[in-house]
Amino acid sequence: MKLLKRILKILATFLALLILSLIVILWVDSNNTSYLHIDEDSELSQNSFLIKNANVIPMNTDTILRNKMILIKNGIIEKIENEISNENIPVFDANGKFITPGLIDMHVHVWDSYELGLYLANGVTAVRNLWGMPMHLRMKKDILNNKIIAPSFFTTGPKLTGTEFIGDDNLNLTSPEEAKEKIISYKERGYDLIKTYYGLDKEIFDAVIEQAKESDIEIAAHPSQKVPFSYHTKSPIKSIEHAEEIVQQPLKFDLDTLKLQPIIDNIASSKNTNYSPTLVVFHNIYEMMMNDDILNSESLNYINPLIKEVDSKAQFDRWFYAKQNDSTVISRIKNQHDFHITIVKKLHKAGVPIVCGTDAGIGVTVPGFSIHQELKFYQEAGLSNFEILKTATINAAQTHQIMNSLGTIEKGKVANLLVLEENPLKEISALKKTSVIFVQGRKLEQKNLDIFIEKAKNRKNFIASALRYVENLLFEK
Repeated sequence: MKLLKRILKILATFLALLILSLIVILWVDSNNTSYLHIDEDSELSQNSFLIKNANVIPMNTDTILRNKMILIKNGIIEKIENEISNENIPVFDANGKFITPGLIDMHVHVWDSYELGLYLANGVTAVRNLWGMPMHLRMKKDILNNKIIAPSFFTTGPKLTGTEFIGDDNLNLTSPEEAKEKIISYKERGYDLIKTYYGLDKEIFDAVIEQAKESDIEIAAHPSQKVPFSYHTKSPIKSIEHAEEIVQQPLKFDLDTLKLQPIIDNIASSKNTNYSPTLVVFHNIYEMMMNDDILNSESLNYINPLIKEVDSKAQFDRWFYAKQNDSTVISRIKNQHDFHITIVKKLHKAGVPIVCGTDAGIGVTVPGFSIHQELKFYQEAGLSNFEILKTATINAAQTHQIMNSLGTIEKGKVANLLVLEENPLKEISALKKTSVIFVQGRKLEQKNLDIFIEKAKNRKNFIASALRYVENLLFEK
């Protein structure tokens, strides 16, 4: 009996030390992003400004408002006029620079707070996270409570799939009843949206749609192969994700524009659905096959270490061995990417709103930086610079009701703004040349943005990220 008590005492001590160690690891990781914290007496707490000498690109119309003043109060745009009297708030002189709404990335996977800084440093002032976990609810709460400076943050719940197991990163639904319970739960707990995924059959999908309507929560749909593709234009589905799903599902890999057109026409006829092509993440498959040393590239220093070790490596290995076994796979991937450009061109011509999404945070698609490559692909698809900018501003903001306060520069909108050295309506690459960013009315100068980039480089939070993922497996399954 004494021996048993001693063993139990040792085990209890070990368990207590283990729990304490895990708490310390998470605390240290949180403390390492203290540069994002908003203290009451810090410069970042100031969210009221008067901007003068600004060339405003409002994005609610294709124009430039020359030499305007913008009054921001408590993070909201209150006036845009030729002259505004100073109301004893800090003045920012734009010196004739161009001001646009901040960019919105509509398809990201956020793994830690470092990535929030990376998005801001690349002009992304709002994100739609499409793989929700408990950590994202805490992140959202901190942002809404003004504890950290970050992009405006919207998140779905966990990815919903059917009864067939296709990976522990998805939530398997076993019945329509369970589907409805999950939707109700996600809405109550604070998730903003629902993410439907590959593998949902018609019966369960119908239940998701029905309950989403009743719960007044909108859906972003990764198309399921178990229902017709046209199913994804049903209300309250507001966006379809990934151009490659058109190729892989209804076209069955047949790159035929004649067969493509009826699919485009069906999407356009819904008058309800936007499309997020995420061209860059698929193109990165081609990049992986063309560069055997890509995992050691400079850009991957900004990928979360857990994702780099597990997902980036797995994707690289998959395509490395694919090209070893079949020398034609490289050209097939390149041809499919080129066809995705054609899909975007036809969607745009048919009047389907394109919304910019990158699928950043997985594989080798780097948070923040990747949005500029995505926008460049839209240029290849024939969109004008104004139309390209719309995909990451007003189109994105109009996708969901909860995002309607973003995307344009006008009275009553959230002051998420980019101050640009050059005019992006002339050259879209000007979006890379920010000198100052306003996020919820808070001013970030280049020195702040440089810190965000530097701190995220080669970060050492593998274990902390793994713990948060384990939390998701324990509490969302």
